[in-house]
Amino acid sequence: MDRQQEYVLRTIEERDVRFVRLWFTDVVGSLKSVALAPAEVEGAFEEGLGFDGSAVEGLARVFESDMLAQPDPTTFEILPWRGETEQTSRMFCDILTPDGEPSAADPRHVLKRSLAKAADMGFTCYTHPEIEFYLLKSAEPGPDGVPVPVDQAGYFDHVPGGVAQDFRRTAVTMLEKVGISVEFSHHEGGPGQNEIDLRYADALQTADNIMTFRTVIREVAIQQGSYATFMPKPFTDHPGSGMHTHFSLFEGDTNAFHEAGAEYQLSKTARQFIAGILRHAPEFTAVTNQFVNSYKRLWGGGEAPSYLSWGHNNRSALVRVPLYKPGKWQSARVEYRGIDSAANPYLAYAVLLGAGLKGIEEGYELGPAAHEDIAALSAGERRALGHDPLPSSLHDAVRQMEESELMPEILGEQVFEYFLRNKRAEWQDYRLQVTPFELRRYLGVL
Repeated sequence: MDRQQEYVLRTIEERDVRFVRLWFTDVVGSLKSVALAPAEVEGAFEEGLGFDGSAVEGLARVFESDMLAQPDPTTFEILPWRGETEQTSRMFCDILTPDGEPSAADPRHVLKRSLAKAADMGFTCYTHPEIEFYLLKSAEPGPDGVPVPVDQAGYFDHVPGGVAQDFRRTAVTMLEKVGISVEFSHHEGGPGQNEIDLRYADALQTADNIMTFRTVIREVAIQQGSYATFMPKPFTDHPGSGMHTHFSLFEGDTNAFHEAGAEYQLSKTARQFIAGILRHAPEFTAVTNQFVNSYKRLWGGGEAPSYLSWGHNNRSALVRVPLYKPGKWQSARVEYRGIDSAANPYLAYAVLLGAGLKGIEEGYELGPAAHEDIAALSAGERRALGHDPLPSSLHDAVRQMEESELMPEILGEQVFEYFLRNKRAEWQDYRLQVTPFELRRYLGVL
């Protein structure tokens, strides 16, 4: 037994932890949980916890249903919202087959594979997400069928005694108690919309943190009598919720994206990484924007980028290179702005990293930076500048992913096939619906 496992067992005993929750994520990004008695934890470390994988979205087919959840002791944390009595803790799990091999369908393992490839190329990947969400009075829409936000505040607004302000203070405190460092938090542009930015961490830890973050945000909202949603676009007339993520690659202690004296201080490695993301973005958009509703955010105005483009400090671009600060070469990074805050972070980061690494491997050339507001250009101007559109619907995104050679390579055939099957079913369900829009538009006139 290693030291980390011994620390977990000792802490469970010393803190009188009564329940140990084992967490893992299914292929579409839903958090799964099973509570373990403290006496069973040592056995779970040694042998894993058996469960029926065929009952979990995408993990296993019926004829290979036996799976093992292997807790990762480095992710052990006490869950503060469960209170001081009968304390509850959690650990993330890796999913294994009965013979102890990593499951090809485990999203956490998919990301680990991408990170291992980066390591083989000499890189460590760090990420920094900016997570947006809406705080509503209830999960149910109001009388007019529209969600009811907790306030009518806007970007960076300070609302004395405001619900969102109290909410963010409590949420940040709770996040820090479970070991998640927060950089800053503020009110976003929509009514009831908030943003909390997490500090840099390696990509696997960030993905674990995002899954924990969503749970914390929802728990705090429930405690305060409100409801938090990460739905990409809950309002027609207000901005959607994204998860802009900053990426940087390090070679040892050196930031591989920085080159003194180069244009925008960007190294050749960084330019190839951006080129990889832009070339393959249409193929992975179904992963970073996996819901029917995601395309209302991408194509619904606001700051959501919907065209292939990159720019230096250009917030209309899909990939933004933040302003370089003299002497801060270690913070050189690129920001992908297309991803939803509801995405499966393991798969989303795996495909983004995998596309960027492909650009480095193949030496992709990066075109010129965009300086103009891309959304304000005409269709002809965008075509002339090479700003092709991202998929305009889940249906289009699925079709482009189906034709990709890179996505099954990154995701593995099993995740690739299951994910597409799940998304085709979602599109089929959606396209058969008669919506309130259609009834309002047509019922009285046709």
